[in-house]
Amino acid sequence: MTHALAIIPARGGSKGAPRKNLWSLEGKPLVRWSIEAALAAELVRGVVVSTDDEEIAAVSRAAGAEVVIRPDRISTDIASSEDALIHVLGTLEDPPDLTVFMQCTTPLTRAEDVDACIRRLLESGADSAFTAVESHRFIWRDRDAAAGVNHDAGERRRRQDVETEYCENGAVYVMRTEGLMRSRHRFFGRTVVSEMSAGRSWEIDSRADLRIVRGLASIACGPPAGNVAAVVFGDREVVADLEGIERLRAAGIRLAVMSAGAEAVVRDIGDESGLDRSPPPAAGRIERFTAWCEGHEVSLDQTVFLGRGEDDLDCLAAAGVGVVRADAQESTRLVADLVLDAEDDAGVLLELCDRILEGRAGDD
Repeated sequence: MTHALAIIPARGGSKGAPRKNLWSLEGKPLVRWSIEAALAAELVRGVVVSTDDEEIAAVSRAAGAEVVIRPDRISTDIASSEDALIHVLGTLEDPPDLTVFMQCTTPLTRAEDVDACIRRLLESGADSAFTAVESHRFIWRDRDAAAGVNHDAGERRRRQDVETEYCENGAVYVMRTEGLMRSRHRFFGRTVVSEMSAGRSWEIDSRADLRIVRGLASIACGPPAGNVAAVVFGDREVVADLEGIERLRAAGIRLAVMSAGAEAVVRDIGDESGLDRSPPPAAGRIERFTAWCEGHEVSLDQTVFLGRGEDDLDCLAAAGVGVVRADAQESTRLVADLVLDAEDDAGVLLELCDRILEGRAGDD
């Protein structure tokens, strides 16, 4: 089995943002978010934090990571992250096959993102891999004499006609250790991209970034508990669990099914379920979803949409919280704000109920 070790560089000093790695997000220091994601990854067999700071070291050990104290010579602002990685690897009697480099500045990274990046490298046979977000943005340089970087300023093409590019998000890098030690750089040989959700990719470089990520974290950690007014199901099989439906209805949450055959579903489980019948099937899926919200005076921002397939992409993006099950298609997992752990129909609804209702109880 391939041995993958996660290394998290976390200096205490920084001219731009002093002690940034200890800034609190949802009550946890940033370094702890990265440690917990790495520890939960199936393909990672150990987590090491490289630091020059005793408080960061203590927090890291308490979170379950090993700690390697970084010497002063590689603890300055001009030292590279590769310096820290190579120093840690040099302390090991049995270096790993793969080195997984993670940064505390992208705290919404999940275990699944770490595993996906490792698998991307292994399955492609590449030498190095990194997480990135698909981008269609128009990039410019020189604000006093603006010129297009990735486009011709004299030919304004539609967004969908622009060649797809990928923006590095700083979350996860995976390298074959032998190549890293030889090149002393995170990118060498053939490098591949592992796509990651844009909603989890915001990097923290300032206090302003931290405020933004706090807003994203409230979604990434689950539906906003006290703010859910409606749950709309794109997968009709899930609603067969009448107990779960009753729990949500009893909490005053409106419910609807958008999938084909919704009329039969509602009829089969009974009107007491509180499920609304889907709008006319002649309309498109996103049109039906938004029409239902407007017709029932429910804000999209207060709506959870539970989807699964390609035809749910627009609804997942439009909803306040787009949710998919663990076995959903990769394209929907990248768009979703929340990926559940459950796969079976009853388990999916139970987990969603628990996340919403437990959060509400915490708000009381």
